[in-house]
Amino acid sequence: MSEFLGQSVGDRAPGKVYLVGAGPGDPGLFTLKGKALLEQADVVVYDALVSPPILAMANPKAALLSAGKRRGHHSLLQADITQLLIEQAHLHQVVVRLKGGDPFVFGRGGEEMADLVAAGISVEVVPGITAGVAVPAYAGIPVTHRELSSSVTFVTGHEAAGKYRPQVNWQAIAQSSETIVIYMGIHNLPNIVQALTQAGLGADTPVALIRWGTRPEQEELIATLATVEDEMIATGFAAPAIAIVGNVVKLHGLLAACRPEASATAVSNLVSGVKISQPFSGKIAKTIARME
Repeated sequence: MSEFLGQSVGDRAPGKVYLVGAGPGDPGLFTLKGKALLEQADVVVYDALVSPPILAMANPKAALLSAGKRRGHHSLLQADITQLLIEQAHLHQVVVRLKGGDPFVFGRGGEEMADLVAAGISVEVVPGITAGVAVPAYAGIPVTHRELSSSVTFVTGHEAAGKYRPQVNWQAIAQSSETIVIYMGIHNLPNIVQALTQAGLGADTPVALIRWGTRPEQEELIATLATVEDEMIATGFAAPAIAIVGNVVKLHGLLAACRPEASATAVSNLVSGVKISQPFSGKIAKTIARME
């Protein structure tokens, strides 16, 4: 930073913008590189879903600028965020753009990278753990499993209006993927459920909705394609959350069974009426059967 001393803002070369993934919420899942950059940051431009404990890791002297970015509550438009990053890079050496999850997984990091590079700003990307893997894991749901799922699709439930191909091909996804992880799909879930059932998925296909995943306040709703809408209404379940569709959801509750306070009744309730709809081999069949 010493090379900046004595120079006017107009004479300085622009600083660097770091697109940093903050992970899904648990500060223990934040990367070492991301933490180091936060500690060095002059400015942090952060999204609404970044958890407070991670934001607290920032350099005490850094300016913390909220970019909002939650459905219906955007503090800034995307173009305004990019312009803010460009301006801050001309004023400071280390600008951290802190985004929930991974910047390149439904985080618009690719757009910000392209716009910054076009403006002559140096960019570095620091990946984060995406919610689509970490959040199911904290609920005991593996997105792949040798006996249950050999494929997984990550898909957005909230598409851009101007996208070159405006509709997700739910039929192709339903027919080709054994696990479907849906980001930002809670508000559109009734339409997604209809599309998946029309594509051939059975009404008894298990579904997990997980809100505030990996955080202490994590909430889970376990249902099926046939019941998930009614369960959402009955419980008041709302965004932000991700949805997992597929037989791997049947393993939900195994981690809870390991907790000292877990009772047989509580563990049984965790599966919420989801029954085995196809034969499973070995340990899986025995384990799930004990939980029903």
